[in-house]
Amino acid sequence: MTKSMKTVSPIVIVGLVFLALATLSLGTGSMQIDPSALFSALLGTGDPGTSLIVWSIRLPRLVLAALAGASLALAGAILQGITRNGLADPGILGLTAGAGLAVTGLIWLQSNGIAVEPHWRPAVAFGGAAFAAMITAVAARRDGVIAPVRLLLAGIGMNALIGAATLVIAMGLDRELYSAATVWLSGSLSGAGWSASATLAPWLVILALALAAQTRQLDLLSLDDETAAGRGLAVDRCRLRVAAIAVGLAGAGVAFSGGIGFVGLVAPHMARLMVGPKHALALPLAALCGAAVTVAADLIGRTVFAPVELPAGIVASALGAPWFIWLMWNGKDMKG
Repeated sequence: MTKSMKTVSPIVIVGLVFLALATLSLGTGSMQIDPSALFSALLGTGDPGTSLIVWSIRLPRLVLAALAGASLALAGAILQGITRNGLADPGILGLTAGAGLAVTGLIWLQSNGIAVEPHWRPAVAFGGAAFAAMITAVAARRDGVIAPVRLLLAGIGMNALIGAATLVIAMGLDRELYSAATVWLSGSLSGAGWSASATLAPWLVILALALAAQTRQLDLLSLDDETAAGRGLAVDRCRLRVAAIAVGLAGAGVAFSGGIGFVGLVAPHMARLMVGPKHALALPLAALCGAAVTVAADLIGRTVFAPVELPAGIVASALGAPWFIWLMWNGKDMKG
């Protein structure tokens, strides 16, 4: 097998897995849709009722799950690279909580009669994630150095603090909005519509293109600072630039999907296990893995325990927690 075939094969395999999950997700639910009827519905030539279910309910939810999963996976891959720590992800470092706090605050404003257009939600979530990242970095900094262990501990503390603040704001909502906010914070994709995907997609595309121009710099940042600087990299400025991209991706992902945990932790590791540490190869595969994991979590959450629906975030956490524990014990894989 040639080197190019070895590179392409994982992308093809994960792509096929994603397509299989997508087909299963579109066809499974309170109304089962067989593949032929599903294909006809997607082409617009099927039964009107089936087409309505596919195009208005299941497909928007599938697209949003894929976009959010890809965003969180890319954010996790960046954070693991720049911190050189395989345990870094948007949730553990407080970015997810910060974005969630900001969006909960937005819901509170709307409940008090202050109208905010939906397309502002990613920007608000970005601000919340950026604020959390800044505070976490300041708390972890000592003698001008941010040690990975201190960063993780600061992130855990920031998660607890922001989670408490989010709960306080949510409790100020009326009962209906409180229930909706609680479900959303747990990572639910229920009721997803095309407007959410239409708003999230441009953010993801722009940030992904910006990230694609930084793959070589990310490879250097994965080395020690002295080596990276010796190869002509402005380390601090570059780390800040790619960290800003990670914050944007995490904020955009959380803005419409809520707190889907562990996707940003697991997906980058999956990609590196298949194609190695080079970011030019690992990043697109991580995005695809993140999309597949999120679609799978949403599928399990809404079908396995039917008629009860579990938010995708809860299922993803249940699937990702064993991986996290394994990483904690397997010291050689602590590096990103």
